[in-house]
Order: sequence, then structure tokens, then C-alpha cells
Amino acid sequence: MNLLAVSGSLRDQSSNTRLLRALALLAAPGVSVGFGPPLDGLPYFNPDVEEAGLPPAVQAWRDRVGACDALVVCSPEYAHGVSGMLKNALDWLVGGTELNGKPVAVVNARPEATLAHAALAETLRVMGGNVIQAAVPLTGRNLDAEGIAADPELAAALRRILSSLAEAPR
Repeated sequence: MNLLAVSGSLRDQSSNTRLLRALALLAAPGVSVGFGPPLDGLPYFNPDVEEAGLPPAVQAWRDRVGACDALVVCSPEYAHGVSGMLKNALDWLVGGTELNGKPVAVVNARPEATLAHAALAETLRVMGGNVIQAAVPLTGRNLDAEGIAADPELAAALRRILSSLAEAPR
């Protein structure tokens, strides 16, 4: 299984990115967890640009989403919403079929951040994703990816996500 991990944060050491890196550390043999291309390289979504032809960065993003078997998306909540960078990346997928029927785990690293999590799940559902919601509570824990993977509670939650994606219909 080929998973695409997408962080809604640009911060290298964000809890969302660390959580996705820990997921990659826990993946079973035969499960590949990849990252990228960087979402901050995408231009602002513009339907006129889309109609004229996709910019190379957008085409690479769509190709990467289309080529994976499933996605794992983990995003912070900013002002009760999804990060603008992640929303922009998702907007570039609206005109395509890359997400149709594809399992997408929406992971919430901060249980108190319910509004963005719900909005992200709804956006992905509307776009055709088979949404699996999950929470891995990192609030108050300053762990790197290795620390997250070594924590029995957090590792078990991440393994449940991997299992849910493997079992999800496509």
C-alpha cells in the first residue's frame, strides 16, 4: 500500500508533521508512507489558470495524489479553520478525480481543535474521499517522531489508522 502523508502545517517541527513522520516509522512492511510535493510551492488556486492548463507544481500535486492508494491528512486549526495552504492544495484537486473513492484518514493531533477537523473531513467527503476520522492526542506532549512512535498509546492509535486505511474500500 502506498500512502501519501499530507501535513497542513509548513513548520518543519509542527506536531502534525511529527505525527505523520511517526506514522511512517510504524508502517508495516509493504506499506510505503511518502511525503510531498511541498504544498507551499502551489500557486493560489484560480479556475482561469486551471482552464488554461495546470502549472507544473499543480500537476505534480495531482499526480502524487492520484498515484497513492490512500492519504493521511493532519492539519492544525487556525482561527477555527483549516490552514490556508492546505485548503489551497485541496482546491486544486476539486476539478480532478484523484480523490474519488480513495480512503483518506483525517487525523486530529489536538482534540480541542474540532472545528477545523470537522471542516477538513467535510471538504474531503464532498471531494469524493472515503473519510476515516481519527485522533492522536498530542496536546501537552513535546515528542519528536521517534518519541511518538515509542509511546505505546500513541503508537497504538497510529497503527489503528494504518489498519483502517488498509481495510477501507476503494
